[in-house]
Amino acid sequence: MDLAFLGRVSTEDAQDPEASRMWQLARARDLVGPLGHRIVVEFFDVGQSRSLPWKRRPEASALLEEIKRPDRRFDGIVIGEPQRAFYGHQFAMTFPVLTYYGCALFVPEVGGRVDPDSEAHEIMMGLFGGMSKGERSRIQKRTRTAMHELAARTDRRLGGRPPYGYMLADAGPHPNPSRAATGQRRHKLVPDPVTAPVVVKIFEWGAAGDGLRAIAQRLTDQGAPSPSAHDRRRNPHRDPRGWSHATVRTILTNPVYTGYRYWGKQEKFEQLLDVEDVAAGNVTRMRWRDRSEWIRPAGPTHEAIIDPVLWETVAGRFQAAARQGASPGSGRYVPRRPRNAQRIYPLAGRVVCAYCDHRLSGNFNRSTAKDRTDGRVLYRCEFDKRFAVPADLADHPPVTLRQDAIFAALDADLAEVFSDPRALAAALLAEDRTSAEQRSLHERRRRLQEEIENLVGFIAKGTASDAIAAALAAKEAELAQTKQRLTEIARPRKKVDPGEIVAALELIGGAVGALAQATDAERRDLYNALDLRIRYDATKKRAHYTVSPLLSATRVDSRVRRGT
Repeated sequence: MDLAFLGRVSTEDAQDPEASRMWQLARARDLVGPLGHRIVVEFFDVGQSRSLPWKRRPEASALLEEIKRPDRRFDGIVIGEPQRAFYGHQFAMTFPVLTYYGCALFVPEVGGRVDPDSEAHEIMMGLFGGMSKGERSRIQKRTRTAMHELAARTDRRLGGRPPYGYMLADAGPHPNPSRAATGQRRHKLVPDPVTAPVVVKIFEWGAAGDGLRAIAQRLTDQGAPSPSAHDRRRNPHRDPRGWSHATVRTILTNPVYTGYRYWGKQEKFEQLLDVEDVAAGNVTRMRWRDRSEWIRPAGPTHEAIIDPVLWETVAGRFQAAARQGASPGSGRYVPRRPRNAQRIYPLAGRVVCAYCDHRLSGNFNRSTAKDRTDGRVLYRCEFDKRFAVPADLADHPPVTLRQDAIFAALDADLAEVFSDPRALAAALLAEDRTSAEQRSLHERRRRLQEEIENLVGFIAKGTASDAIAAALAAKEAELAQTKQRLTEIARPRKKVDPGEIVAALELIGGAVGALAQATDAERRDLYNALDLRIRYDATKKRAHYTVSPLLSATRVDSRVRRGT
């Protein structure tokens, strides 16, 4: 029997994906080889939590899709370890699907093929799912408890990037002997000679009564480096021009500047992805804890930049303004109107201002009629509402785009693009399947791996130093981000079938033809599938847009997060 191997490794930074794949594959071969079966295809998820159901793991999802095809490459599935494949009740929700399509399942702990009519096998697989869930819960509890005690009883730096105004300095050997042997060091926070004076200015201006807007504008006019401009390597996705009002508020309300480390200001929690579909699993969210629950050690953990009394005075003012709904930087307590969470903006996040490269925000402009039931949707550039305006953008024009105006032109152009699905599919499949971004990311990954190997070589030769350790950590973090981005944009592994592409494009073309009667939610879903991007030039009254028809026809829906 031809079999597909299914494996998984959760985190790339804590485990070696290749080593994990090899031992799982070896266990699978040891099981099915003596039975006369062979493994002909592999599906191995990297960076996927076991808590994610199969449909939300890219490789497992691709396996499920191939199971449904009459020309699939395998007759069964073999896994190396049940705890890596099934979590909680996932076996009970997945195995009936395999049975329906006549796909066998082989598990080492069962000793061979899982019998769908065996109560013992069902109980055993359910037990492994429960053990997997319990193991993950124990790891989470141990980690939280250990971090809590370290935060409450020691002055150790517990990781994370240094806040603006500080930099990392050497604090001796790493407390973990194995890590110390590789040259890793402890670190502590010390004032940054470039940015610490900026923090002092911010608090002085705040104490003098300046608002967020005024402080941000003064910093921008004086050329003070913002956090994204000062550390471009860690913030390549952020705009370095000007100071945002939110950044100023974050600095003014951060107690770390008083010389004490605060841990546990936020916490993770899980909730159902879809309350109507429990099988879809959970998603991890973040929420702020009450300040009384923050963990602070008894003594100072680093050198203070701001006097605690001054911090309490300034932070209390801006925290009170935030609680009472004041507009940013206004100094006035103006209650905000509740947002209408039911309104959908189909082009939200998809329209970019050609002048400043910022995304336009959707707004509903009510009519002046007495009943106020009618209105129109506008997309506006709100750069000046969120950032201090730098000199090179001082003549930024007002940018407003009417949704009804862009819809009319967009519908006509999309209808023309999808008028002949067969010709469109042929043209798309003839193009190079590897995008420019993918080629760039692959080259960056190769370069980073070589640089990391060189740094590790220096450490192995006994030439470790703070600079080498810091450079190694930075390169590893950049490599992890590059791999994650490659995973996000990766195409399905299975060979693209031109017939399927044509059918998908015909389906999309039908949806495009019905756009005139589509709801806002339907338009949003279609634009997401097409990966629509619009660049609007307000001075020329011209919008340039791009779509990715082939991506929409082959896209695999996946939600990636870290986990155990």
